[in-house]
Amino acid sequence: MRPKKISKSTHKIDISLVDPDALKAVHKLRQAGYTAYLVGGCIRDLLLNQKPKDFDISTSAKPEEVKKLFRNCILIGRRFRLAHLRYGRKILEVSTFRKGDNETDSLILEDNVWGTPEEDVIRRDFTINGIFFDSELETLIDYVGGYEDIKKKYLHTIGEPFIRFRQDPVRMIRLLKFEARFGLEVDPKTRQALLECRSEIVKSSQARILEELFKMLESGSSKNFVTLMTKYGLLENLLPEISHFLEHKEGHEIYNFLDEIDMIIKEPHTPKPTRAILISALLFPILDEKLKLHVEKIPGKPPHLGLIQKEVSLFIDQIFRPFFHMPKRIKARMVTLLTSQYRLTPLEDRLVKRIRIPQTPEFYLGLEFFKLRARLEPALLTTYEKWNDAYTNYLKKKPPSTTSPRRFRRRRK
Repeated sequence: MRPKKISKSTHKIDISLVDPDALKAVHKLRQAGYTAYLVGGCIRDLLLNQKPKDFDISTSAKPEEVKKLFRNCILIGRRFRLAHLRYGRKILEVSTFRKGDNETDSLILEDNVWGTPEEDVIRRDFTINGIFFDSELETLIDYVGGYEDIKKKYLHTIGEPFIRFRQDPVRMIRLLKFEARFGLEVDPKTRQALLECRSEIVKSSQARILEELFKMLESGSSKNFVTLMTKYGLLENLLPEISHFLEHKEGHEIYNFLDEIDMIIKEPHTPKPTRAILISALLFPILDEKLKLHVEKIPGKPPHLGLIQKEVSLFIDQIFRPFFHMPKRIKARMVTLLTSQYRLTPLEDRLVKRIRIPQTPEFYLGLEFFKLRARLEPALLTTYEKWNDAYTNYLKKKPPSTTSPRRFRRRRK
């Protein structure tokens, strides 16, 4: 298969928008005698006039060869061996050209068979992600018609969609992700394959799906994404309780949270919500309804904060298990911030005479989530301001940490 080569005069990608460390890494690989291109989402985003979040490199160098070439390299993964180049908090992902079987619909359990650039492209998910960029010639290399699809804003798989979704069901979530983010038109055959293969999603790695979910909550298009996940039945397979709640009239509360989060993420110079806050936005309306029903059933005996904390922990497990395993650190933060909502706005209707700041180190997360609630319910704004002022004063008066710095012994020579 001969690739179509698209010159700079046609594609008009501004090379100054490409991460300079990515350009240096490609140049270093080429100097060492390897083929290397920028590939995937970064090229798609540049062609769609979006700012890329990550820059990925595809090369003929094997992972161990990349590691020898770069001192800042670590190798990750077994099923899909990758090299990560670390530049402070930034990571450049370097993958070796691979080849795969596009004819069988068996689930891909290992993907470490090296191949050519052409073989690497045809095993990728969608045509819009199958374009190489030769950064030295500033030329696009397109084996699959991805450039024309991007121009037409058209989305379909590379190869037979039914096979591609069964090989890797996460591709169905990625399909809805791109539709939500870019408003692309989905190929009818690809859409039909999605409907017929959606039950396959539970065969995927829960860690990969959870990461895709987090990325979409951080994307500024979370409301569109969750709407599509519900519409096509993927959310029902993964998070049935949230899916059922969204189908009732109370479901608009979750969509309101997502809409507000999308606006915050798109606001320039505004701190972005943490993952614990983002995922809690999907849960809080359901939790709040559940606890208020408890109060209605047993009037005069609202649960105390200790009991609410236990209920929140069990509730998180109930929502995410058996498929997902929420990382312990994120779950702990979710428990803290969701429980704190009933310190800030108690279930029983009583006047809080004195504001007491709890000793919990991450109480600030509860305040951040309460601020999000106040954006949706302006009546809560006064309460938020009182608690925020009290917390600010508490931090000013709080004595500095008495923990002594770690001392390192000198090695004996």
